[in-house]
Amino acid sequence: MNEDYLDPKYAEGMPKMADAAFALDFLLSVKTGIRYYAVALTETATSELREALYRQMDAAIDLHGELTELMMNKGWLYPNDIGKQIELDLKSADMAIAIANMNLFPLDTDRLGTFATPFK
Repeated sequence: MNEDYLDPKYAEGMPKMADAAFALDFLLSVKTGIRYYAVALTETATSELREALYRQMDAAIDLHGELTELMMNKGWLYPNDIGKQIELDLKSADMAIAIANMNLFPLDTDRLGTFATPFK
């Protein structure tokens, strides 16, 4: 990873990586919601509330399926190929470590001459 994180040319590919991260976070949130609906169903005393929770859980399950399919089509998730998924997870972990090791607050923040800026 390049140390000059302020240079826009090194941001290539970042939108795709951000989209993949947002989609994964959304998928995990939907899965958590499904678990909570299932627990709530077992604790509900009224049939009307149970039916409402069941409809919401069913919609969440459908959303999970759509999101999983989208992620698979984009190459962000490989639930049927553990080797590819492990490779993708290791690449993501390496990128997270590289970002964590970046010097985000350098002592010298002078960017003069890096970009085309007019002089006075």
